[in-house]
Amino acid sequence: MKHLVLSAMTASVMAMSGLAMASEPFVAGKDYTVIANPGKVDKPGMIEVREFFWYGCPHCYILEPHVASWLAKKPANVNFVRSPAAMNPVWEQNARGYYAVDLMGMTNKVHKPLFDAIHQKNQRLFDQKSLANFYKGYGVDSNKFNAMFNSFAVSGKVAQSKQLAQAYQLDGVPAMVVNGKYVVKGENQKVIQVVNYLINKERALVKKPAPAKK
Repeated sequence: MKHLVLSAMTASVMAMSGLAMASEPFVAGKDYTVIANPGKVDKPGMIEVREFFWYGCPHCYILEPHVASWLAKKPANVNFVRSPAAMNPVWEQNARGYYAVDLMGMTNKVHKPLFDAIHQKNQRLFDQKSLANFYKGYGVDSNKFNAMFNSFAVSGKVAQSKQLAQAYQLDGVPAMVVNGKYVVKGENQKVIQVVNYLINKERALVKKPAPAKK
């Protein structure tokens, strides 16, 4: 009789566990990775979504329209940060170009055109000279761009990108990091769905009341 009761209790616990898992649309270890040592966010108090990408990456290019659509309606308490990956010398050239243009306030004007030029027109825009010539066509001052390319400010941002990619144990792009805690990989709409799920998960943690003091 004792064994029957224990078996029933075990079955009940397993059933409840199964129901809990079934109620979650996405699962850690399958749809996203939990970061062992969470990183700091740029704006404390806001939920951060950080995108690691490389302009030459075809998977990043496929994901880009989904990211753009999400950005148009992202929640106000979410801080979106682009981090051009600089995991090798070629990627670093594009990362430097991105940060130089970003510090000049021109990112929104040239971000998609550069992606399109590389993936639709097969232009090889992976070094300082080619990037300067390309950006010039969109109103970016070449002298300012070249002065910024290897500047202290740009080098600092590239160093941060490298440090974060290493801290989050990224082995490639695209990768979306939510609040320094979770890594989501992929190139389709599911990535955005998982990101939104994790945003809501983080929002629920913030809203959870603190335990009452005894």
